[in-house]
Amino acid sequence: MQGQRTVGQYRAIDLFLFAVMLVFFESLITTASLRWFPNEAYTVSAVAAVTAVVMMRWGPWAALHAVLGGAVHSYWTLRWMPGAAGQDYVIFCVGNLFGLAALGLIRALGAEEIRKSVGKTLVFGAAVLLLMQLGRAAVALMRGMAPASAVLYVTLDAISMLFTLLILWIARRLDGVFENQRHYLKRIHRELQEEEGGSR
Repeated sequence: MQGQRTVGQYRAIDLFLFAVMLVFFESLITTASLRWFPNEAYTVSAVAAVTAVVMMRWGPWAALHAVLGGAVHSYWTLRWMPGAAGQDYVIFCVGNLFGLAALGLIRALGAEEIRKSVGKTLVFGAAVLLLMQLGRAAVALMRGMAPASAVLYVTLDAISMLFTLLILWIARRLDGVFENQRHYLKRIHRELQEEEGGSR
């Protein structure tokens, strides 16, 4: 039917919008933490939360947001901390991709089971962030960083766990946000057909 978007077009628009949100929020959060609270021994990031939502919506396409988030975080870190190492780009962009291993949870438990259960939603979110943190530490070690320094990629990002779980708790309560989008589109189409049938 003319005027209707294909699933591919809808996905491209959706991925773009989530990328814009990620750039905005990660820039804001990283700038706030590094410029206004430079002496605090922690970092906060929106990357795991956004990546987890996109992963639920589109599966492996979330790799784009994992890498983008790592690049944005590294850019602002270098912007506000000139002494920071340029290798952070590699560590964060590649390390964040480890979070996609959480796709195994979606396959094992089912996207709908994760979406409908608060506990499983939180486990999924925690897994995405923890895998990203471990991925960054692993990449740092592979690039020759001392273990004591590499572990900081996990410990200094601990507060992001609370942030990630809060965002996912909110997202699952919003209709269609934390849901496989093919399933969502079919559900909406079915509901519209039922409404049309009932109105006749």
